[in-house]
Formats: sequence, C-alpha cells, structure tokens
Amino acid sequence: MACSSIGVSLTKKKLMGTTASFEGTERYYLNEELRSIVNMALAMEKPLLLTGEPGTGKTQLAFEIARDLKMELIELRAKSTIKGEEVCYVQDTVLRLNDARFGTGDTGRDVSRFFDYVVWGPIGRAFRADKKVVLLLDEIDKTESDVQDNLLDVLEECQFAIREVNQMVKAANKPVIIITSNAKRELSDPFLRRCFCHHIPFPSVDEMKKIVDLHFPELDLNFLETALTVFYELREKGFEKPPATSEFLNWLEALKIDRPESLEADQLPYIGTLLKRTNDILQYRQKKPNPPRRMGW
Repeated sequence: MACSSIGVSLTKKKLMGTTASFEGTERYYLNEELRSIVNMALAMEKPLLLTGEPGTGKTQLAFEIARDLKMELIELRAKSTIKGEEVCYVQDTVLRLNDARFGTGDTGRDVSRFFDYVVWGPIGRAFRADKKVVLLLDEIDKTESDVQDNLLDVLEECQFAIREVNQMVKAANKPVIIITSNAKRELSDPFLRRCFCHHIPFPSVDEMKKIVDLHFPELDLNFLETALTVFYELREKGFEKPPATSEFLNWLEALKIDRPESLEADQLPYIGTLLKRTNDILQYRQKKPNPPRRMGW
C-alpha cells in the first residue's frame, strides 16, 4: 500500500512538472478541490468542463488562468446557431467575389490565393498560435449535441481539415481548454467522457468571506457580516434567478459608496444590482418588511 502511494505521488510530481500550475490569484479564490482538478487538467492536457449556476466564476477562471500563466486567451462564446466549421475557419466568399469583379487594389490580396480569404475562428487561431494559449468554450450547452461532439473530435485530435484545398491544420501547441456549461441542455455522454468535469457549487459563507477579501481587503467586518446575512437570506426566497457572487460583489461596491445606516432584508437599497429578472423584483417588492439590521460602520 505504501509503495502504491509513493508511486502515485511520484507520478503526480512528474505530471505537474511538465507544465505550470495554477494556484489562484489575488482576484480569484480557488478551493483545494478545484485547484487539484485544474492542475491535473493542465498536466494531462485534458479539456476541463466547469458547471454551476451563473455567477460562480466558471468563465472568470479561464481568464485568471490565462493571466496568471501569461497565456493569450482565445474565447468562443457558444450559441445555438453555431456550426462546427465556423469555429475553425470560414472562407470570405463575398470578399473574394468582389475582388474578382472590381480588383483588389493595394490590399495585397490575390483572388487566386485561397488563404487570402480565410477568416480563422477561435479554434483555428488557437491551433495556429506560436505559443500555448487558453481556449475558452463558453456556455457550450447552448449548442446542439452533434456540434459538441464534433468540437471535441477536433480538440482531441488537435487538427482539422480545410476541405477546399485538402489541407490539415494541426496545433503547434495543444491549448489549455476550459469549457463552461450552465446546464441549460444536457451534454452528450461522449462529450462528457472526454473531459475532466467539475461542478462549482455556490460558495459557503466562509468561502464567500475569502472571495470578498480578495476584492475588498479593508472592508469593515461588522458591515460584511450584516451584508452576508441579508444576502444569503435573499437567496433562500425562491427567486427564479437568485443573486450570485458577481451580483453580491457589485452590491457591496454600491453599499460602500452609499454607506446606509441599516439594512432591511425586504427593503434593500439598489435591489437591481442583486435581482435581474422582472418577476423576481416584483416578487421581492411584495414581501413583508423585516426589522432593519444596523450596519455598524
């Protein structure tokens, strides 16, 4: 048993030695479970699929990894109409036709050269980059399942074909792949099988304190305790879109500017920074008021 543990430890050290690790930043709180799977995905060059409700930091994680490891971030914001090919490349046939009819002038383009009219998509740019980049596929659940599987085929093989000229584009450096999903649509089993997966739960009160400390290190503790209590009470009221971490941070910023003397859970200032759906705001306004809580600035 001891030999097995040593072997696992040595293997992990060997893997982690092949690439830089991510330990969080001054703007992003990373708990141990998330830290471990992020770094193993980096070491094994596997796509990391992040799920969780909006506002839990899924997209921001990709930006912070890129910033911390000094990599370029290339982003694909998924939508329902997206097709597999267009995220790799498209040919600007309209421009080529216009150039053939009216001439290219001093643009340097030549209608006989196919690649003068290629517009590279996010995956195409990532594969052709001179250095390793972070490739973010944001809200992948908006796409159809066959598009998801096709994307993973391309990313797994790190190459795609340009059919018009029968050429392959192969990644010079395999990108760091971060994928996010808000679970609006079920992802296919083949897609899930190829990814490391991690669900980011909503932060506990203690975790939220650590997150707030990264953004507002000198915040008054009495104020924070009161704001946290009111915020978590608000989340439990059954709103269609309960306020998330990003809304809480924006609300704290507003309260720092205004500095109210007290907070009433059902008469909160700047409720539009916390609740974004019209029905949620109307539901909130119909609640019976609670006793105010002194802020203790």
